[in-house]
Amino acid sequence: MKMIENQEKIVELTKGLCPEVEITEHRNQATLQIPKEFLIAIAKELRDNPETGFDQLLDITAIDWLKPQNRFDVVYFLWSNKYKNRIRIKVSLDESNQVCPTLSEIYESANWYERETFDMYGIKFSGHPNLRRFYMPEDFVDPASGEQLHPLRKDFPLMGVPESLPLPAYPEKFGEII
Repeated sequence: MKMIENQEKIVELTKGLCPEVEITEHRNQATLQIPKEFLIAIAKELRDNPETGFDQLLDITAIDWLKPQNRFDVVYFLWSNKYKNRIRIKVSLDESNQVCPTLSEIYESANWYERETFDMYGIKFSGHPNLRRFYMPEDFVDPASGEQLHPLRKDFPLMGVPESLPLPAYPEKFGEII
């Protein structure tokens, strides 16, 4: 089984827009690793070109590597209804600049996915029409510093924020609670 029927066209289009793209394959699916400056141009081309037709954004998530250089990878999952293909786009972000351009004007579904990624990882999406918390309350902050907290970051406390929420009983450790 070929990774993508129109893989050669995707490579040609992507390299034409972003010469430093890295293309990898895993389980018959392609991943394009690109700098964030090329994200909008590549997403538009993959959507609008009739030979690729990636007309649906299925999801956006992030990976926190907990290192200063390229700490986060923002991962976009695209689907082509015409060709029945998937492709991933990865954009790396440094800890010092956690801002990525929004794709909400290209794919309507990006609006919600970007809000979720912002809430859970703290990654901002420039140009987003309504970037605010998705699951957590707006005042979910560190009591000591006042900085916003993002629960899927690797530096988030494993036991949560002390005294922010009552923890359930733990009879296995402390015995029966009366």
